Amino acid sequence: MVTIVVAMGLDNEIGADNQLLWHLPTDLKNFKEITTGHPIIMGRKTYESIGRPLPNRTNIVVSRRKDWFEEGILIVGSIKEALKFAKKMDEEVFVIGGGDIYKQTIDLVDRLEVTQVKANLKADIFFPKISPKIWNKTQETCHEKDDKNEFDFCFQTFERKVKLV
Repeated sequence: MVTIVVAMGLDNEIGADNQLLWHLPTDLKNFKEITTGHPIIMGRKTYESIGRPLPNRTNIVVSRRKDWFEEGILIVGSIKEALKFAKKMDEEVFVIGGGDIYKQTIDLVDRLEVTQVKANLKADIFFPKISPKIWNKTQETCHEKDDKNEFDFCFQTFERKVKLV
């Protein structure tokens, strides 16, 4: 089971200037609960925006840069290579960004764990459109903004209906 985990706004916006667009501690807690103990796949820019390996997970970073090295992570040259390593480690694998990695994997994954943030913010990175012909929303839990979470948001799970060849 390969799952994309993403937080996005109402227009599929996910980031600007290599940063997230919002601060939602409840979403971060959910992300940690979902991914802890499993391999996570991300692009180099996403890794650099986080600034360190995420604990209790195998951090697999896809990078085309041959001269790049960071302690505590597995660096691979392609999504295919990342998925191969991750699937050998665990049957649950998570893809956590960024935009280019999502575009390369959306046709390869089985599930989407989406945090739908009820906001429209200025962005330069967007998540691909979730087609209802391919994806079925199987679960949704919504939360209202509060003193810690600046926007209303919903956790949504999508399961693939159609296998792409």
